[in-house]
Amino acid sequence: MDIATLVGLVAGATVVSTLILMGGSFGMFYDIHAVIVIFGGSFAATMIRFPLSAMIHGVPLGAKFAFTLSRLSAHDLVDELARIAEIARKQGPVGLEKVETDEPFLAKGIRYVADGYDLDFIRDNLERDRDNFLMHLDEGSKIYRAVGDCAPAFGMIGTLLGMVQMFSNMSDPSKLGPFMATALLATLYGAVVANLVCLPIADKLHGKLLDEETNRTLIIDGILMIRDSKSPTLVREMLLAYLPEKHRDTEGEPVPA
Repeated sequence: MDIATLVGLVAGATVVSTLILMGGSFGMFYDIHAVIVIFGGSFAATMIRFPLSAMIHGVPLGAKFAFTLSRLSAHDLVDELARIAEIARKQGPVGLEKVETDEPFLAKGIRYVADGYDLDFIRDNLERDRDNFLMHLDEGSKIYRAVGDCAPAFGMIGTLLGMVQMFSNMSDPSKLGPFMATALLATLYGAVVANLVCLPIADKLHGKLLDEETNRTLIIDGILMIRDSKSPTLVREMLLAYLPEKHRDTEGEPVPA
């Protein structure tokens, strides 16, 4: 679980809720017309921007990865691949059949090596798997950003609609309040949806996309070196290049060659 995402959303919702309760009740800040124009309009505009297949893959994948962390960090992957290389050196590819890992992408690469597939097959399949995953994660980031871009604009549309309705009924004072509420609440909903939910999630997904690209490329290089029977020490030294300079000397003890 990515605690930062959850804590941020809860804290933001708490701040907004506290301000609402300090000046009234939640009922004052609910308007079905504002809900329709913000959520209906934003998602309709987003569906125009993206194909349905991208929406089907991107939205749930984005929601999942906004609240989860990679099972293994790049630091852990270096150690894990060095350990696997040591097992392959001592026991051969057959020894990898009993290796267990919490990272599914790494587990797939280990299985390919254990089954004796050649380098080109392993490289092509792992790179294709990585690219497809990153494409869907990027789609998720773009979709959430698109909703975040649309929400304030539709808030303004809702405000304009409410003001038109209000000025069209100036002769009936009883209708001025509801139309003004729609106008103001549409702007509020749009700002909250964009700045508390969609845009932060889009930025979080972009950061995780970069991390996943690094981690999966690191795994591919490590698996290919293990398939090529490179020594554990060489595997570790080559993969340390993926880590920031300040973290390279703080890794675990080198695996004996």
